[in-house]
Amino acid sequence: MVLATNLGFPRIGANRELKKATESYWKGKTTQDKLLATGKELRARHWNLQKDAGLNHIPSNDFSFYDQVLDMICTLGLVPERYKWDGGNIDLDTYFAMARGAQKDGVDVTAMEMTKWFDTNYHYIVPEMEAGMSPKLSSTKIFDQFTEAKEQGITTRPVLVGPCTLPFLGKSKDENVDHMKLWDDIIGVYEEILKKLESLGAEWVQIDEPMLAVSMCEGGAAEGFKQCYERLSKAAPGIKILLTSYFEGLRENMDLVFSLPVAGVHLDLSNRAPHQYKDAIAMVPEGMTLSLGLVDGRNIWKNNIHQSVEISEFIESHVGKDNIMIAPSCSLLHTPVDLNNEDALDPEIKNWLAFATQKLDEIALITKGANEGRNAIASEITASDAIQSERKTSKRIHNDDVKKRVTSITDDMKKRKSPFAERQKVQRAALALPAFPTTSIGSFPQTQEIRKARAAFKKGELDETAYKAAMEKEIQAVVKYQEEIGIDVFVHGEPERNDMVEYFGEQLDGFTFSKNGWVQSYGSRCVKPPIIFGDVSRPEPMTVEWSKYAQEQTDKVMKGMLTGPITILQWSFVRDDQPRADTSRQISLAIRDEVEDLEAAGIKIIQIDEAAIREGLPLRKGDWDAYLKNAVEDFRITSCCVEDTTQIHTHMCYSEFNDMISSIGDMDADVISIETSRSHMELLEAFVEYKYPNEIGPGVYDIHSPRVPDTAEMVELLETAAKVIDPDLLWVNPDCGLKTRGWAEVEPALRNMVEAAKIMREKANSAAA
Repeated sequence: MVLATNLGFPRIGANRELKKATESYWKGKTTQDKLLATGKELRARHWNLQKDAGLNHIPSNDFSFYDQVLDMICTLGLVPERYKWDGGNIDLDTYFAMARGAQKDGVDVTAMEMTKWFDTNYHYIVPEMEAGMSPKLSSTKIFDQFTEAKEQGITTRPVLVGPCTLPFLGKSKDENVDHMKLWDDIIGVYEEILKKLESLGAEWVQIDEPMLAVSMCEGGAAEGFKQCYERLSKAAPGIKILLTSYFEGLRENMDLVFSLPVAGVHLDLSNRAPHQYKDAIAMVPEGMTLSLGLVDGRNIWKNNIHQSVEISEFIESHVGKDNIMIAPSCSLLHTPVDLNNEDALDPEIKNWLAFATQKLDEIALITKGANEGRNAIASEITASDAIQSERKTSKRIHNDDVKKRVTSITDDMKKRKSPFAERQKVQRAALALPAFPTTSIGSFPQTQEIRKARAAFKKGELDETAYKAAMEKEIQAVVKYQEEIGIDVFVHGEPERNDMVEYFGEQLDGFTFSKNGWVQSYGSRCVKPPIIFGDVSRPEPMTVEWSKYAQEQTDKVMKGMLTGPITILQWSFVRDDQPRADTSRQISLAIRDEVEDLEAAGIKIIQIDEAAIREGLPLRKGDWDAYLKNAVEDFRITSCCVEDTTQIHTHMCYSEFNDMISSIGDMDADVISIETSRSHMELLEAFVEYKYPNEIGPGVYDIHSPRVPDTAEMVELLETAAKVIDPDLLWVNPDCGLKTRGWAEVEPALRNMVEAAKIMREKANSAAA
C-alpha cells in the first residue's frame, strides 16, 4: 500500500500562538509552565490535524521553541563554553541564551551566530565546535514528544537533523578541535538516540541530510557517510531509517545515497528537481522505499494532481505499491498554516492556492489515487486540470505592456555614468560627512501605537488623514531622536511599513496578500510573504511622499529606503508558471521607477536593500553563474539611473560572501552594509581578500538579540574592521533594521554606537597628528 506521509508541519500555530507565548515569556509576563503548555497544545493540534487528514506517517520533533538545529545542538550537548553549562539536561533559559544572548542578573553573554537555512528565508543557529567538547545526550525533547504523541494514540516518525549535515553546518574558530574525534562522538550520541527510540516503540525515524543537495560527497566524505550510516543502521535494527534530502536533486550523490543501509530515501520532486525519479528508479535497491516529494513544501500553488498521480503510477510500475510514500518536497515549515483563515483573498486567486493544511489533503488525495486508481479521484483530477488551464490564460496574470518593457532593456540602463572613484569625490563634496559616518539600516521600533494605528487604518476605523498624521508624528519623533544623539545620515524610521517586502508588494500590480499567511523566519520572528501571481509593474510612486516629508524635517541627509528586486522575489511566494528570473526582471524595472522619482524629489542617498541575494544562490555551485549574472543586472537596472552625486547604498543580511564577492563588487553600490557583529567581523574577510574598493558599513550592533552592547564593545569591533579595511571607507551602523527591537534597547545602543564612531575619529586624528 502507498503511504501518505509528511516531513514536518509549521510550528507557529494558525494565529501565531507560539510567537505570542514565547515573546510573553521573554518579557517576563508569563511563566515557563504556560509557555510549555502552549507548545504542548500546538503539538497535539497539529498531530491530530495530520491524523484526520489521513496521513500514515506523522512527524514528531519537528516542533521547536526556536530552531530545529539549535534543538539538535542541545540534544548533543554541543554547548559553547561561554554559557557556563553545568553538564545536565539543557534548560530553557540556557537554550534561549544560546539563541538570543542574555543580559540580566549579572550575566552578559552573546548569542550564537545565525544564518540562512540553505536557500530559504528561515534562519538556523550555527553550531560552534570547540576543543574539549564531549558530545553526550543532553536533552530528552525527542523522546518526550514521541511519548506525548503516543499517549494520544499516534505513533509518530521522529525527525532528526542528520549527523553529517549538522557538522557541515557548523563552524570552528578553534584550531585545536579534533573534528574527526568530535564527529565520531556525535555519531555515538545518534546511536544512543536511535536505541532509545527503538525501546519506546518507534518504527521509522526520519534523518534529514540536506547537505546532499549542496555538495558532492566523494572520496573520504562519501566513505565517512557510509560508515556513519552503517553504524546507525546497526545501532537499532528494529528501526527503519528514512534518509531525506530536499531543496535540490541528489544528482551526483545519488549513487552514494542508494548504497546506504537505510530503509527509505526521500526525493524532492518539486520544480527544483522534478525528473530525478527517472534516475532513481534505476538505482533503488529491491525492497527500499521511495518517498516522493510531489507536493511543493516551499510554495503555495495548488498541486497538479493529474501529473502527480501519473508520476506515482510510473514509479509504482518499477518498485511496487508497498515501497512508495507520498510526501511534500520538504517540511511544510516554509508555508503558512491554513488557507481557510483567509476570508479576504480574491476568490479566483484563492482557488489557485494551498497552504500547509491543504497540502496535507493533497498528499492524502494523491495517495488515494495511487492506491485506488484514477477513477477514485476523477472529479478532483478534473478540478485540478481546470485550475492549471485557468492560470495559463488568465488576463489577470499576463500583461503585454510589462513583457514588452522587459524586452526593451538596454545595456546602458545597467551602467552608472562614472566609475566609483569619480563618484566618490563628488558625493563626498556634496554630502560633507565626517570619517566613520553613522547611520542606521532603515526601520526603527514598531511600537504598539504604530501597529494600532495601522490596524485601525486597514479596518477603516481611522481615515487616511488621521493615519497620515499619526505616521508623520512618528517620523518627527525619529528625526528628533537622531538629531539628539548626533547620527550623521538619517532614516525616517519606516513607521508606515508593515514589512520591507509586503509594503512594496501592496503597491505593485501582480501581487496579492494574505491576512494570516505567516511563516517563521527565525525564533519568534514571523513574516507574511506577498504572493506574486502575475506580471509586475508600479502604478504610482510608493515611498516618495514619506521620504520627502522626512527630509523636510531636518537639514541632515535623509536616506530613501527601498527593497531590491531579488529580495522581493526571495521573500515572496513566486508564481511558478514562468522562470523566476523573468519575474525579478519585471520587479527591477518597477524599483528603477521609484529610484528615479526619489532622486527627482531631492533624496541624495538611496538604499536598495538586497538582504536576500546570498540566500537566492542555487545550492549547486555549477548553477551559480546564471543566477548571479541576473541578480547583478537586476540591481544595476534599479540603481544606474541616478546622477553621480546620488549615493547608492545596499544592505545584505547574514551571509557567507566569499563565493560571490566578485558579484557584489559588480553591483557597484557606493556603500554596502552587512551583518557582522555575531561573527565578530569574520564576514569581512571576503571583502578584504577581494580588495573591495567601495565603502562598507560592517554592523556593530546585533539587533537580533535583546543585549545592549556598550561603547567599548563597538569600538573593539570597529578597530577589528579598521585593521583589515581602509578606515577611510568604513561606515558605522547596526547589523540590520530596528523594527523588532524596543526603544528601551535601541536608544542606549545607538547612543553607544555614535559615541564609538566619535572615539574612532579621535583615534584617527591622534594617529595622523
